[in-house]
Amino acid sequence: MAFRDQVAAMDAQLLDVLGDEALVDGRDLPVPGFFSAPWLQPKVGRINTGIREPVFAVRIVEAHLISDGQLITVQLTPEDGGGRYVIVRREPDGTGWVNLILREVR
Repeated sequence: MAFRDQVAAMDAQLLDVLGDEALVDGRDLPVPGFFSAPWLQPKVGRINTGIREPVFAVRIVEAHLISDGQLITVQLTPEDGGGRYVIVRREPDGTGWVNLILREVR
C-alpha cells in the first residue's frame, strides 16, 4: 500500500472516531472534519476583545468542492459551537488538510 493510501486510511479512521460533521449548502452528504472555536483574545489597548475564530478542518479532497461564501452548518450542540456559519476563507495547512475559517451567522 502506498504512503498516500495509508495516510488516507488513517485520516478516515480518525474522522470516524473523533471527527465532526457539517452540512455545506449545495451538497447532499455531510462533510467530515474537525471543528474548533479558539478564542483569540487580541488586546486593543488594555481591553481583551474576546474575538473567536471558528475553524472547520477538512481533508483537501473535500475542500475542492467547498467555496468561500458558502453556508455551513456544524452538527454539534450550540454549547459545543454547533450552528450556522459562512465560510470566510480557506487556509491549506500543508499537510493535506484545509482549515475553513468561519464566521457565525446570526
